[in-house]
Amino acid sequence: MSAARLTPLPTIDAQTLKRRLDQRSVTLIDVREPGEFAGEHIPGATLVPLSQFDLRKIPQVDNTQLVVYCLTGQRSAIAGQKLLAAGFVAVAHLPGGLADWQAARYPTVINRQAPMSLMRQVQIVAGSLVFTGTVLGALVSPWFLLLSGFVGAGLVFAGVSNTCMLARLLAKLPYNQRSQA
Repeated sequence: MSAARLTPLPTIDAQTLKRRLDQRSVTLIDVREPGEFAGEHIPGATLVPLSQFDLRKIPQVDNTQLVVYCLTGQRSAIAGQKLLAAGFVAVAHLPGGLADWQAARYPTVINRQAPMSLMRQVQIVAGSLVFTGTVLGALVSPWFLLLSGFVGAGLVFAGVSNTCMLARLLAKLPYNQRSQA
């Protein structure tokens, strides 16, 4: 393991982030997917999705700290470690992500024309597949119940591993790739 991976990633809370944004002493990076960013983000954030993380897209602003965030802090922790491993020094992440920012009642940029969240898309697709498999299993052939079982197993795997393959597939759809509507 490299030393960069062992370096603890500093954190910043929403109140401190707000104060430092007002002072213009941070550069804010949103590592969620373009569709998520389009729906709602913290004002002044730059989008650099973790799924396509490119260090060349990280803005280099002198005398500022890089702060990365996502929805809940999981993806931003990964992005922050990548930045530390690449030699960035002044890096922190918002461990509670956009959810903490919203809980503190700080302003966000909201676009009502943006695609619905990936989580809602996953729920709709997975629910539709389970329902379809169950109905077809009851009316056509019990073999269709395998579809419901497969989706259920995928949801269990997503919960255990914190990796949702369906969300990754949906994120690649063209309407989820637009960061501005």
